Amino acid sequence: MRRNYTKGPRHVPTTSQEKERIARAALARLMEPQDSVGLALVRAVGAIDALGVATGELGTGPTLEQEISELLTDEGGPATWPGLAASLRRWAPRVADLAPERDMETMRRLGGRVIVPGDELWPVQLADLGLQEPLCLWWRGNEQPFPTARQAVALVGSRDSTSYGASVTGDFAYTLAQRGYTVVSGGAYGIDAHAHRGALSGGSADIPTIAVMAGGVDRFYPSGNEELLRAVSTQGAVIAEVPPGSAPTRYRFLQRNRLIAAIASVTVVVEARWRSGALNTAHHAETLGRAVAAVPGSVHSANSAGCHRLLRDGGAVCVTDAGEIAELAGAMGDMDGGEKESPPAIHDGLCLEDLILLDALPLRSASSVEKLTVVAGLSPDAVRAGLARLNVLGLATSDRGTWKRAKNA
Repeated sequence: MRRNYTKGPRHVPTTSQEKERIARAALARLMEPQDSVGLALVRAVGAIDALGVATGELGTGPTLEQEISELLTDEGGPATWPGLAASLRRWAPRVADLAPERDMETMRRLGGRVIVPGDELWPVQLADLGLQEPLCLWWRGNEQPFPTARQAVALVGSRDSTSYGASVTGDFAYTLAQRGYTVVSGGAYGIDAHAHRGALSGGSADIPTIAVMAGGVDRFYPSGNEELLRAVSTQGAVIAEVPPGSAPTRYRFLQRNRLIAAIASVTVVVEARWRSGALNTAHHAETLGRAVAAVPGSVHSANSAGCHRLLRDGGAVCVTDAGEIAELAGAMGDMDGGEKESPPAIHDGLCLEDLILLDALPLRSASSVEKLTVVAGLSPDAVRAGLARLNVLGLATSDRGTWKRAKNA
């Protein structure tokens, strides 16, 4: 049977590691990040056979189903799941478009590479994510050894940072980089950008800063940070767990936050509103047993409300200079309000599949169910059911059989 996933530029794999790399590259396009069933499948049978199962070339049986079920249970996954057949239907629309060697060739043209567990460059601290460890990383940057968790500090915060937040972040990043730490952030506007700039200015490590992206590294996003991210890729590293061409959807931003938290020994929230993605990163860090720190700000500043929330609830250590952050990083290595809470957003009650489907819906031109199955990576039945739920909530609208996102979504 012909393998659909060998389209595009080809070379003959000469080692088992190369075959593993191709299989993981294909699976990274087939599955969304944090696809628990897919990751359990890889853990159960290995990436090469997992790709065969996912594309329909290899059969399944009750023994495999049981093993996946046990892995999901052991890793805190869903207590009940619909079975592997449901995931196979969900992955099926993407199978025809698999071309891992083409994606790898794209990375080579960009001066990048695909790294997988077992490679010398693979960040070993990602193993702390357990079943949620990424399948692979798409890497643009210096081919230098990845920093250990103890050598890395994450600086995160609001996109709409204040001058205070910009100044504090720049000082922290510059001083930490001077001390040989790698500064990790998400490449976004605001605090992220100031973190990367400060680290590039003061960096003495081989990799002074790492930008963890929510979309493919073939396109620097946001476009306003293109020059900055190009400098990061030249002097440091720009990485992602999704393949080239992948869109930076809202859900993928939340997914990549766990990588930022796992790479670093300390996550510092410089500025964050009461409801902020930076708090999501802090939550991942706390779950992983990493240190969380927050910078205090004015009680009148909405941009510091999230930081004060972390400090008040005891989820973070108060830090006011780079030396205190370095102390926290060393300690982790030795260890081997004023605002009322905003009402819940309407998206908070959505299940994982509905969040992915909402991200896949276009804002202007409507899309068919068939196209949405490919973009969202869901089965046709799941897309139709999800569209019905989103429509009831006023988040999706239908126009003669096609769908788009509602204006308020």
